Amino acid sequence: MLTPGDRQAVSCHLTPSRRPGDDILREFWEMQFACIPRLSNGTTTPDRSASLPLCRGDESLERVDNLFTDTSQLRQAYNVYLAVYAAAHALHDRLACPDTHTSSREGSSTCSSPTNVKPAEVNSNRADIPAKYDLVNWKKRPDGSLELVLIGRVDGNEIFMNDTAVPASVCNESCPPGTRVATRKGEPVCCFDCIPCAEGEISNMTDSPNCERCPLEFWSNTEHTVCILRQLDFLAFNETLGITLTAVAISGTMVTFAVFVVFVYYRHTPVVRANNSELSFLLLLSLKFCFLCSLLFIGRPTVWSCRFQQAAFGISFVLSVSCLQVKTIVVLAAFRSARPGGEALMKWFGPVQQRGSVCLDTPGLKVTLKCDMTSAVGFALVLGYIGLLACTCLLLAFLARKLPDNFNEAKLITFSMLIFCAVWVAFVPAYVSSPGKYTVAVEIFAILASSYGLLVCIFAPKCFIILVRPERNTKKHLMAR
Repeated sequence: MLTPGDRQAVSCHLTPSRRPGDDILREFWEMQFACIPRLSNGTTTPDRSASLPLCRGDESLERVDNLFTDTSQLRQAYNVYLAVYAAAHALHDRLACPDTHTSSREGSSTCSSPTNVKPAEVNSNRADIPAKYDLVNWKKRPDGSLELVLIGRVDGNEIFMNDTAVPASVCNESCPPGTRVATRKGEPVCCFDCIPCAEGEISNMTDSPNCERCPLEFWSNTEHTVCILRQLDFLAFNETLGITLTAVAISGTMVTFAVFVVFVYYRHTPVVRANNSELSFLLLLSLKFCFLCSLLFIGRPTVWSCRFQQAAFGISFVLSVSCLQVKTIVVLAAFRSARPGGEALMKWFGPVQQRGSVCLDTPGLKVTLKCDMTSAVGFALVLGYIGLLACTCLLLAFLARKLPDNFNEAKLITFSMLIFCAVWVAFVPAYVSSPGKYTVAVEIFAILASSYGLLVCIFAPKCFIILVRPERNTKKHLMAR
């Protein structure tokens, strides 16, 4: 490679005046300096265009900076050098005849005639050089000129790259894992957006063209680069909330059973026999089912628990409210029959008709219930039907509120239905707004609260009279006005 001093010496001596027979140098000089060069004797070339002025004589290639004068990187000149020498060696091998008696395998002479050299003969000499060259990149300078930047080299079959010198894409860097490449319409392929993978999808490589969905049992991590095993979130029996609700449900079942035992033991007393003892026993049984059905909502969901939890809830509460509705109708019918001409009314509403009314109020719709959102319509229908029965029962109990207190339990039913309706009206917004497993906890709380409301309002006053005030448990006292 030439040093700056050598370059200056070459530039000073390379002029058309010193080399008048070099037509290429003369044409280059005219193109570079836009003037006609003077020859050594002070004359000019007679056949040149008169439109160009004469050169002053102080023009020098030392001040010229272009691709041809840049001696710091002689890649183009070196490539020309290699090509010329490859062709020269091939021609030399074809034209030189060191042994005229030597012939090729085909029996023909290996020498060629200087006036008849064919390209195929030159190629057959295998004058190709090994692949060894630089990989360069055209880089634009701030002033608009171009420069060659070395980014790697090829040595035979091996490629060596300088990663720090490799130019980045025009628009974007690479998309990291957890994203996918989205090309921009109407722009070059190097211009793209990195779109984050959706929930449940991942990409674990750079510049991924798409995101892959995780298997059913897995979910994507926060970075959306790895599928991880799903964490099951359900109301378990061994957590604090599950233990509390289980204890409340079992306590309600035990209290209901204790009331049932008291009523069976004192079944012949006037307080138990009032308003049809069979309906009281049926109501206690249905309340027991209400408390127990709440346990189906606790624990890891299974196929069978999903099938039975909503069905058990619907049947238990419909049966409970139906019993209270029939009890209210019995109170109204009993006092209506006490009026002149009202005896026939009780004939049409005796014990058999009362049990039939309870069965009639229980719906017979066949609904396929599931634990997912497809059961929302069926659950809404069940709640709507229970709400209709509760409102009807509340209206009838309100109408019977002024009847003698010692005999009828209309006021008790009114209070129980008010609590029942308040609980389930508040349940709807709480259920919708609760996240995750707490929706199940809200539903269990509503079941237990309404069940306790019915149990306390209907049976607590009667148990108080039976166990604490037995002197009031007489027919005379009940018939008093």
